[in-house]
Amino acid sequence: MTTTGTDSRRLRLGTRGSRLALTQSGQVADALMAAGGGGAATAAGEASEGSGGLSIDLVTVRTDGDGDRTPLRQLGGVGVFAARLRHALLDGEVDLVVHSFKDLPTQPVEGLEVICVPPREDPRDALCARDGLTLATLPDGARVGTGSPRRAAQLLAARPDLEVVDLRGNVPTRLARVRGLEVVGVGTDEPVAPSRADAAGDLDAVVLALSGLRRLGLEHCASEVLDLETMLPAPAQGALAVEARAGEDCPELARAVAALDDEPTRLAVTAERALMARLGAGCAAPVGAWAHLSGGEQEQRVLALRAVVTSLDGGKEVGCELSAELPEADSGPDTYGNAVAQAVRAAEALGIQAAEVLLEDGAAEIVDLHANKPRRD
Repeated sequence: MTTTGTDSRRLRLGTRGSRLALTQSGQVADALMAAGGGGAATAAGEASEGSGGLSIDLVTVRTDGDGDRTPLRQLGGVGVFAARLRHALLDGEVDLVVHSFKDLPTQPVEGLEVICVPPREDPRDALCARDGLTLATLPDGARVGTGSPRRAAQLLAARPDLEVVDLRGNVPTRLARVRGLEVVGVGTDEPVAPSRADAAGDLDAVVLALSGLRRLGLEHCASEVLDLETMLPAPAQGALAVEARAGEDCPELARAVAALDDEPTRLAVTAERALMARLGAGCAAPVGAWAHLSGGEQEQRVLALRAVVTSLDGGKEVGCELSAELPEADSGPDTYGNAVAQAVRAAEALGIQAAEVLLEDGAAEIVDLHANKPRRD
């Protein structure tokens, strides 16, 4: 891979400037460099400590005034943040980017490829409520904030009496909306909407991804981790995707990617994203999905997938649960790659099959699956 200057081992990793984006990008960069024999990630312009191995500098990519030249629909209809990172990658401003996998479109972008899927963080959602309340103990009519139509629909399916309040902003900003959690503070990395500037402490609870809380060291703010029977996560929630330009060569990066890439995570998110693609679901569609791999070594590997589509008022749900046996990888290097590719194809087929079951059972009749608005979760 060709990068800055003449040192092909020194890479620039593009990231948004939010606290969560910087944190997860830094964690991935450190893991890649540890696998590639380098030091710790640094901000752009600072000298990294790695010698003779892979070095990665974090480069903050701004989203304002970026002068996009490519229509967003050609980048898969993603939100402006993911699109801007991809523009920076295609334009050669950076060599790698890290995305929250759930925020990427299912359509591929010509010239780019996901080169690494690190091990997935816990994909479940978390309730962050005042006074340590749980979903079951929230009072009637409690005000619960979320910017996700999926979370809103599943909340109402479990508790129709709740008042679900639309929510936006970074994680600390959202937490500060909960009475008793204002001490967490409002982050300065993303602006707070003027109408929300004086709204601290106006909610009884918010629902956030557990993975984001953990990466920020804020897991203690969760009063309850919602089980999968109550709230099925967004497809690929908790997973990260490392994206790069296709066809470029960097042996040090290739070795690091091979060490960090997690096959169980890749197979799970492949099935979940294939489901979304077959449904033609937009980012505002209330679709939940969770796949997990079991077996291995002496047991047959099985990939199981659960999925649900919920009406926006929580009154109707269409769900399914399917599984598929995966081919075993032989020990020889010549056959291992083929077995992995076959497993990915089987995971994709499982997601497509699940989507077709949902459609046959009327998923498209209870909600607009093509709803598409900026995702806020």
